[in-house]
Amino acid sequence: MEFTDADLKDALMRALRTIVLLGLGLAVAVGFAAGWRSAVMLLVGAMVSATGLYEWQQLISLINAKLDNARSPRSTVWVVTMFFFRLALAAVILYASVRYLHGSLYALIAGLGLAMIALTIEAVRLVRS
Repeated sequence: MEFTDADLKDALMRALRTIVLLGLGLAVAVGFAAGWRSAVMLLVGAMVSATGLYEWQQLISLINAKLDNARSPRSTVWVVTMFFFRLALAAVILYASVRYLHGSLYALIAGLGLAMIALTIEAVRLVRS
């Protein structure tokens, strides 16, 4: 099976797009069913999922560049620093949304789970082709 770094990058970008589309669609449905606070909680979870997937994509491209003895598009220090910064920022955002929004915790968990759903869709797409 021929699977290149570009194929991986394309799959991760499709997964990001899937997270955004599912997040927006589910937020509208949750907004009608459970209220705007729960919809915002779902969007917060989806945002954290999307940024997490984006940071993992950056780490993977850095590791692939190091393995191929190629020059990475960004410095290693920058990518690792941004990864941990995003992780800390996500923790603060999650804490603030639970503390102040008083929406459904299940909606937040659903938003966080969108990354798993998007990656599963991409994996199934890969196995089928």
